[in-house]
Amino acid sequence: MKKLSVIIPCYNTEKYIKKCLDSVLNSTLKDIEVIVINDGSKDSTLDIIKSYKDKRLIIIDKKNDGVAMARNDGIKKATGEYITFIDSDDYIESTMYEEMYNKAKELDLDMIACDINIIYPDKEVVVSSNITDSTTNKDLMIDAYAAMWNKLYKREMIKDLKFSKGINLCEDVEFLYKVYSRVKRVGSINKPFYNYIQRPNSLTYVYDDKIYHTITVADNIIDYYKSINMYDEYKDELEYTYVRYCYGTFIKRLAKTKDKKKFNEGIKFAQNKVLSKFPDYKKNKYINNKSGKSMYFKHFNKFIANIIYYKEKNQLN
Repeated sequence: MKKLSVIIPCYNTEKYIKKCLDSVLNSTLKDIEVIVINDGSKDSTLDIIKSYKDKRLIIIDKKNDGVAMARNDGIKKATGEYITFIDSDDYIESTMYEEMYNKAKELDLDMIACDINIIYPDKEVVVSSNITDSTTNKDLMIDAYAAMWNKLYKREMIKDLKFSKGINLCEDVEFLYKVYSRVKRVGSINKPFYNYIQRPNSLTYVYDDKIYHTITVADNIIDYYKSINMYDEYKDELEYTYVRYCYGTFIKRLAKTKDKKKFNEGIKFAQNKVLSKFPDYKKNKYINNKSGKSMYFKHFNKFIANIIYYKEKNQLN
């Protein structure tokens, strides 16, 4: 058994995959397997991957089926004691896996996180994982940076979990919330080991109808907790999460559209979803903590949404 399985889904990332693979294969933790899933790339991504002769590299070449299914293929193939993920256009610092694995082993952690270095075209910003050695499951739902690639997970804990087919935006959020229901011991290293590259043409920065996957993910999270009989225990956290993704993440990405009609339709859709699921959400303890973000959620309406839209429109212009 290897100490760590690194799962890398790839699709048309010929400009980035070499730097990604070099950073992983040059990691100071040598006892790893690197599972690269070429998800039907149409550029030279696969050729670049095949040029590596490292025996630790496992290549899965398949027809395009989306990042969610590619990660599922990686989990199924993985044999490591721990599993981690990296996006093929990102890269890591050389000691990331060794330091995180050693601490996870020492403290018998189910999951460990590190901080993130977000790299924009003109600047770099270090962001905390918002996870500590004393973080609880409920803390994870409310505060943790919702990305899967800055974390290591015990394989035994996640080996039967799956990403939902057809979800290609916020699919990692849904997966993480499934993980959160299982974590018993969590820890962190407060170093920005993971380098997260911001590409101007990514879904984060342009409008795409896939933004509605954000709300599908929020629905799926609620359904999952009900299916495992943990909904009542985490009702406050799940309610806050649902509002946050409908009125926060979804609206922010919706505002990238230049079509005002689409924007208004999206606002109405989000409001109807929240009110149908949680008609009394304004009484939620996290929404009543008087922080700026919570006040935004509590008083969200079409007028506030339009401010976001026009601010975004001016930035785009």
